[in-house]
Amino acid sequence: MTPRVEAPVVNRVEKSVEMNQPMPAVAPLALQLLGPLSVRRQGAVVALPPSRKVRALLAYLVVTGRPSARSHLCELLWDVPNDPRGELRWSLSKLRGVLDSPGRVRVIADGDRVMLDLEGADIDVHHALDALRQGVVTLAPGRLAALAAHFARGDLLQGLELPRSPAFAGWLVAERRRLRAVHATVLEHWVRALPTGSDTALAAIERWLAIAPFDRQAHERLLDALAASGRLREGEEHLATTARQYEAEGLDWAPIGHAWRAARQRHTGAVVATRATTTASAPVSEIVITSDPALEPERQATRRASLAVMPFEDRTPGATRGGGLGDGMTHDVITRLAKLRSVFVIASGTVFALAQRQAGPEDAGRRLDVGYVASGWLRRDPQGQLRVSVQLAETRSAQVVWAEEFARRLDDAFAVLDEIGNRIVTAIAGQIEMVERNRAVLKNPSSLNAWEAHHRGLWHMMRFAREDNEQARHFFQAAVRLDPTFARPHAGLSFTHFQDAFLGWRERDAAIEQAYRSAADGVMADEHDPTSHWALGRAMWLQGRRDGALRELREAIELSPNFALGHYTLAFVHAQSGDPAIAISEADHARALSPMDPLLFGMLASRALALLRLGRIDEAVEWAQRASARPNAHIHIRAIAMFSLALAGRTAEARAALANIQATQAGYGMPDFLQAFRLDPQTESLVRKAVGLLDG
Repeated sequence: MTPRVEAPVVNRVEKSVEMNQPMPAVAPLALQLLGPLSVRRQGAVVALPPSRKVRALLAYLVVTGRPSARSHLCELLWDVPNDPRGELRWSLSKLRGVLDSPGRVRVIADGDRVMLDLEGADIDVHHALDALRQGVVTLAPGRLAALAAHFARGDLLQGLELPRSPAFAGWLVAERRRLRAVHATVLEHWVRALPTGSDTALAAIERWLAIAPFDRQAHERLLDALAASGRLREGEEHLATTARQYEAEGLDWAPIGHAWRAARQRHTGAVVATRATTTASAPVSEIVITSDPALEPERQATRRASLAVMPFEDRTPGATRGGGLGDGMTHDVITRLAKLRSVFVIASGTVFALAQRQAGPEDAGRRLDVGYVASGWLRRDPQGQLRVSVQLAETRSAQVVWAEEFARRLDDAFAVLDEIGNRIVTAIAGQIEMVERNRAVLKNPSSLNAWEAHHRGLWHMMRFAREDNEQARHFFQAAVRLDPTFARPHAGLSFTHFQDAFLGWRERDAAIEQAYRSAADGVMADEHDPTSHWALGRAMWLQGRRDGALRELREAIELSPNFALGHYTLAFVHAQSGDPAIAISEADHARALSPMDPLLFGMLASRALALLRLGRIDEAVEWAQRASARPNAHIHIRAIAMFSLALAGRTAEARAALANIQATQAGYGMPDFLQAFRLDPQTESLVRKAVGLLDG
């Protein structure tokens, strides 16, 4: 069971704040929305109108903090009354009595828009949301303690439910879930800043578990604190209770058991053999952990990014719960993300089971101990338009790292859903890759696991500089040593050798052989990983095996239709010696899938080269210049722009581009370009013609 502490967390936090914080000046207006709603002016409590609709209107305008249309407020709060606008006018008049003061008008109703002027007001919810925007992980312990004190007052608008206003009820549930996630994050990071085993830390963990009872990290923190303070019996009791709770929910509690054994050994020096059964009456001494504890450090060393995609809510009026368009889109997104194999994706059965238990995205993320949670909703309107909103949040920071809304006409339902699904999948995968890459860059290189070393390598690889390529190779090799079964570092290693050969940084034949060998190792590690087949296709292209290269690239796309780099490399090959129309189509598809891709310059340049072959010279210039303007565009990309300008008759600009290229690499010329690419005779003659125009 959860241990008892000497004082409730509310008292302990408030005492800490009183002791460590200077007394603030009294705000002219203070609103408390966490717990029961209350308003103070100049420190004096203001009596609120008895109408729940008036108080709900106040809370909504405060939390959203933006102007709202009268029609929207009427739909939100009034379920088809006789005169919703009249009700709204009456409610606003009551709010003026609460918020306005002599010389200060705070309730502003300007035409169809309604908003509140909250400048200078002290609002507890705004403190929490500001902390979320700033980043909870960056806050000092005193600020975390003050926020915890705010949250400890209770849920958002405690006791203020409007059962006959379903739109408001849905909004309130969503906001409560969001703020509970922030509360859990605040407590988690505050606990990390507190002395292990202190009464304050135990009280904060107790509150953390009350909010997130299936958060594995909260249980592990509590057990470590109990072991550190010598309260072993309470730790055993807590573990037994937790095991039964997890079994009842169908969750795996074994990692928590391993954490307890490790904590006891760490703090007492005793080796603990914990046994167990799963019956509700079994004593803790009989709990058996069936998985091998020796594997736990290995799992942590190779752990990759993990994601849960929660079922999309269908907000279409009259839509049935479950089995509709939202569920279909959820299954589709999960399947596509799993095929990318870049992250560990929770299976659809689990997320649907959690949704049936009314678990929100934030709660689900902590229950499943995943790094990221994606969630969203869709709505079909009577005019035949489909709107889909989706967001991706980090579980531990509660921050939304990406959000977007799509709107399309449902002229062809399957095509529209396919297009939106593509955008969602590639955006989620790309955002996770970016966050993980940025996080890995900030870590000490000696502390990286295989996943982190791989992403550190990606960061260097995409900079397309010789020194960065060497650094990338170092990190990919480290990732392969740490986890030889992880296919992606093999593919990354192959790409560094590809760059050596393609950009002339090392002896070409040796680099081509190493590119092929590393890619083949990746396929052996995981033949279902599209990245491995992509790397193998590129290596085979270097070897001059065009048909084999195309076969491997198609295999990569077959494995994962949303694999943008597979589509791009098909465009790359076809632009030089294949079908230029296919090159343009594949380049466009790659850009649609990944519009901010680090290899965007290659997508644009492949399109330009294909346009040159089709005789569409002016268009080729436009796309080639866009490619060369990318900050990481390498020298061959800039050469494509130079040749395009020359063929367009813009020789002065072409010569200026050549001078710029040769300032970067002295002596660069046509032989360097022709050696790098594998052009068909027609395309090679275009390049030679461009050089002749430059020399003329």
